[in-house]
Amino acid sequence: MKYLESDKKAACLVIVVLIFAFNMLNAQTNPKTASPVTKTTEKADILTASIVVAGRPEDISPLLTGEKVPEAVLNDVAGEKFDLYKAIEAKPTILVFYRGGWCPYCSKQLSGLQSLLPELQQQGYQLLAISTDKPESLAKSRDKQQLSYTLLSDADLDLAKQFGIAYKAPEAYWKLLPESTGGKDEALLLPVPSVFIVDRQGRIQFEYINPDFRQRLDPDVLKAVATAVRPSL
Repeated sequence: MKYLESDKKAACLVIVVLIFAFNMLNAQTNPKTASPVTKTTEKADILTASIVVAGRPEDISPLLTGEKVPEAVLNDVAGEKFDLYKAIEAKPTILVFYRGGWCPYCSKQLSGLQSLLPELQQQGYQLLAISTDKPESLAKSRDKQQLSYTLLSDADLDLAKQFGIAYKAPEAYWKLLPESTGGKDEALLLPVPSVFIVDRQGRIQFEYINPDFRQRLDPDVLKAVATAVRPSL
């Protein structure tokens, strides 16, 4: 068992190095990241209006490492307004986009993040998890899984669209989404589950995006990555 555990840690470190190197190379070579621009509210409105949503999760065009995240005001579990950018300016942030509390893979991910939370907070991070759920459903997820980090509602997927991770949901979800989002997901969209590590300037320092919703970033890998990038935040 000790060998298996050490082998797992070694594998995690290899994955961290590969992912981190890929992100850094992408940021240096992709012209999209050459001149990051902070989006004002007016520019964000124009951007949202011009976004083309992917038809499949494999076809999304997400923000890349080095780019700045958009400004947004979301609802928390109590339905109160939460200024995402003000929160990001306060401390390094780990943003997690998940589909909803109705998704068993998401529920497992949320529990894994809770177990990792004390170590992330010790390093100075805050953890924000964003989903399509309406605030009432967020509260149920928080209470059921005893989550102590912040859950936020992006029920209309406006933020997911600006991050470039929204896509047209398969027909199997068309009856579920109007109820789970409180009727706000009129376009019947879903986000590709994603993890972003963001510095206090709002710039993405690491991302993990997998079009297969069953595959989530392992907590050990997230811990290793968060530790590796923390000095640069």
